[in-house]
Amino acid sequence: MSASIVAISLIVGGVRESLAQQVISGPTMGTAFRVKIVASDSSQDRLDYDQIEAGINNLLRSVNQQMSTYIKNSEISRFNRYRGSDGFPISSDLAHVLKQAIEISELSNGAFDVTVGPLVNLWGFGPEGRRNVVPTDAEITSRMSQIGYEKLAVRLSPPGVKKKMPEIFCDLSAIAKGFGVDKVAEYLESQGIENYMVEIGGEVRAKGQAPSGESWRIGIERPDDPTAFQKILELQKHSVATSGDYINYFKKEGVRYSHTIDPRTGRPITHNLASVTVIHASCMIADGVATALHVLGPVEGFELAQRQKLAVFMIVRHQDEFVEMMTPEFEDYLVD
Repeated sequence: MSASIVAISLIVGGVRESLAQQVISGPTMGTAFRVKIVASDSSQDRLDYDQIEAGINNLLRSVNQQMSTYIKNSEISRFNRYRGSDGFPISSDLAHVLKQAIEISELSNGAFDVTVGPLVNLWGFGPEGRRNVVPTDAEITSRMSQIGYEKLAVRLSPPGVKKKMPEIFCDLSAIAKGFGVDKVAEYLESQGIENYMVEIGGEVRAKGQAPSGESWRIGIERPDDPTAFQKILELQKHSVATSGDYINYFKKEGVRYSHTIDPRTGRPITHNLASVTVIHASCMIADGVATALHVLGPVEGFELAQRQKLAVFMIVRHQDEFVEMMTPEFEDYLVD
C-alpha cells in the first residue's frame, strides 16, 4: 500500500466559460494543489481572493506539518519515533484521520493499513528513498512483524494515540491528500463559496457550478494514454479519487514491482487491476477506499464495493486490452 497514483483530470477544453473564476495553485504534500472558485454575482465583489489564497496555503501547511513522514518534526514523524507505551497527544485532525484509516482497515480486512510504512520503505517507495532491490524473504518477514493497524489505539477526545508495539510506523500518504482536499473545501464553504473544485495530486472534490454554468466534469485517464479519457464524470457535490499502479513501479530481471504493497503479504500486488476510482461525499474516504480496493484487486475489491454499495469504477488488464467494471452506483455520475 502506498500513495494513490493520479489518473484524474479536470475537463476544461471545448467548454465555453461563461462565469468568472479564480484559480489558486501551488505545491503541497510532495505534489501540487489547484483550486478553482466560481463566484456568483452576489459574492463576486465581497470575496477577498488574496485572503482566501493565504487561508488555503496556511491550512495546507498545517495538514502537511501534521501528516507528512517526509518532515522530520511533523506530528506523525514525532509519533513514529516515540517508543513509549503511554498515549501520545495529537491534534484532533490527526486523530480523525487515524480513526478513519482504522475503519477502512477493518472494512477491507487489513488491505488498507497505515502502519505499512516499514514495508513501503523496504521496497523503496517510502521516505527512505528508492532502492530498486527485491528484499529477501527474511527481510519481509521481519518488517511484517512490525505492522498491523490493530496495534494502534486512537482516542478522539482528548485526541491521542497509543502504540501497542514500539516499532509501529504510520504512513498516511494513502489518505492525507484526500483529507487535505476536504479541509480546503470546508474552508471555502466557511467563506461563503458554493461553487468550487479542489484538487490535490489528483484527488478531487467539486461542488456547484463550473465556469460553464454546468456541473464540474472530471476525466478518468486511460492507463495506456494519459492524454485520453476512459470515462468522464459529472460532479456537483462529491469527491473522486483514483488509485493505480501504472506510473510508480520498478522492474528487476523482467519482473514488474508495483508501488502498491499488500500489507497482508508484505509484497507488491500482482493482480491485473490497473486502476480503481471511487466517488464519495468525503475525499478522505474516497482516497483511502480507492487504495484498499486497489490492494484487494478486481475480484475481492469489486465484491466489497458491491456489498457496501460504493460508487466504484475499475480498469482491469486483460491480455492486450483493458476491461471496465463498475457498480450501479457509479453509473449515475457518467457523462453520456
